[in-house]
Amino acid sequence: MSLFFQLVVSGLTTGAIYAALALALVLIFRATNVVNFGQGEMATFSAYGAWQLMQWGVPLWIAVLVSLAAAFATGIVTFRLIIRPMMDAPVEAIVVITLGILVLFQAACMWIWGAEQLSFPSLFPHGGFSIGDVRVLASAVGTLAILLAIALAMGFIFRFTKLGLSMRAAAFDHTRSVLVGVNVERMLMLGWGFAAVIGALAAILIAPRLFLSPTMMTPILFYGLAAATLGGWDSPLGAIVGGLAVGVAESLGASYLSFIGADMRIAVPIALTLIILLVKPVGLFGSYKVTKL
Repeated sequence: MSLFFQLVVSGLTTGAIYAALALALVLIFRATNVVNFGQGEMATFSAYGAWQLMQWGVPLWIAVLVSLAAAFATGIVTFRLIIRPMMDAPVEAIVVITLGILVLFQAACMWIWGAEQLSFPSLFPHGGFSIGDVRVLASAVGTLAILLAIALAMGFIFRFTKLGLSMRAAAFDHTRSVLVGVNVERMLMLGWGFAAVIGALAAILIAPRLFLSPTMMTPILFYGLAAATLGGWDSPLGAIVGGLAVGVAESLGASYLSFIGADMRIAVPIALTLIILLVKPVGLFGSYKVTKL
């Protein structure tokens, strides 16, 4: 039984990172109805920025905060220069553009920093504590605490601030939002900025475990997509729950289903997602759209 709880703790830690990336994907999807396949590479670019600042002697946490601010600006500029001119294009064309964003930021990382794997320091101290036979690392507590802080901050912003209500209105209906005085373009830019910050946090949290490389977030993107699909593409809460569920399912499945093996770990969360979608096609917390005929 102790092994089971140990695997759950490990799965929740990894799932928190999946949840952060899934939340970034959901924020952009709610605003533009497009999945940003370049989200992971944008996050990797921000993690490289933090690493570069540390190489110049900037303390870890200051480097992280500066890179998050830069990630916010990067998200805004990416929307303004690349996505905004294509807003009236077919959805398929915008999807291709987001794939281009993936290639652009990945190539930029390789061009500036090379393709070698780099060591990235952890945000949290080594060690931890034990609850019975279950070992809980400080990094696990810190990662889950950051996810909780993100969830509370986003919940507060969207529910209790004028900015959050304007962003929700712009995401729900662009045309009617303009009629009530909402600057839709500004809200969409802010949505891309917030998503870039959350994605950058996910990359910074996973970098110490995977080593920093231009393709570091590519496999993580698949888990983020599975988490967003599982939770529901129109639900930030669903993205968080879906990410945690995917992480736990991956951890338990890889250990208890010996025929899967390490190379097929992703099959477990994908299978879980498919089962949930057969029962509820919009995901656990997704909502059905009702149209009048």
